[in-house]
Amino acid sequence: MPEGDTVWNTARVLHRALAGARLTGSDFRVPQLAATDLTDWTVRESASRGKHLLLRLTAPPKVAPPPTGATSSAGAGAGPAAAAGDDAGARWTLHSHLRMDGAWRAYAPGERWTARPAHLIRVVLRSARAVAVGYHLHDLALVPTAEEESLVGHLGPDLLGADWDPAEAVRRLAAHPDATISEALLDQRNLAGVGNLYKCEVLFLRGVSPRTPVRAVPDLAGTVALARKLLAANRGRWTQSTTGSLHRGQTSYVYGRRAQPCRRCGTAIRKEELGERVTYWCPVCQPERQAD
Repeated sequence: MPEGDTVWNTARVLHRALAGARLTGSDFRVPQLAATDLTDWTVRESASRGKHLLLRLTAPPKVAPPPTGATSSAGAGAGPAAAAGDDAGARWTLHSHLRMDGAWRAYAPGERWTARPAHLIRVVLRSARAVAVGYHLHDLALVPTAEEESLVGHLGPDLLGADWDPAEAVRRLAAHPDATISEALLDQRNLAGVGNLYKCEVLFLRGVSPRTPVRAVPDLAGTVALARKLLAANRGRWTQSTTGSLHRGQTSYVYGRRAQPCRRCGTAIRKEELGERVTYWCPVCQPERQAD
């Protein structure tokens, strides 16, 4: 499942493949963007915001006719072409979310697309030097770059972003004292980028039961700091490790290890659905605490 570091890595792959390139063609395979043509648009950059991907583009002047299905708060029909008009350099953002199963892959022109079955392809962006293929993408939308906040403005501080603010993340977590820490860490409105893997691993390393109410967590600031440390350690690589080992079967303390012995105390790791998400923890190393 893509988490903040995976999305960050994916954004860098797209940036290396397309940044500065003029698109020679596009193919959207979703109804809302099916008629959109980004030929001759220039890719400015690829960025991530939490678990969201933002591919920022510049439209050529005098784009016509308006594509169908592009999203804009200006209202129906106010697509990229209509907004660009005669004004060169109108800026737009192609937004996507990977959720549980989405992926972007970059290929050399003429290279076989091997990542996923063809029926999962949602968008293809072509340039002279690379082809970017998006598989099983969610929330795909094309919006004016100035309106990106309408899609990501609700997010808390990005653990891997320039806006990272640990004090603000702690404040947002503490604002919901009755929520379990397990639920609170996954709420992207508190801090953006933590997924199920990091939730489980952070709580194990902090010795906190996933059922603990936020108000009973002894050191929220320390929990937040550890979450950022773990995500940052995995930037630039696809193997996610919280133990320091990159060997198969040795990359996590509790995540994915149901019934296996805890690496610290030997107790069997437990697995349970908490808040509609699977959670792994050690009942000995993470004892339940009562709120004051």
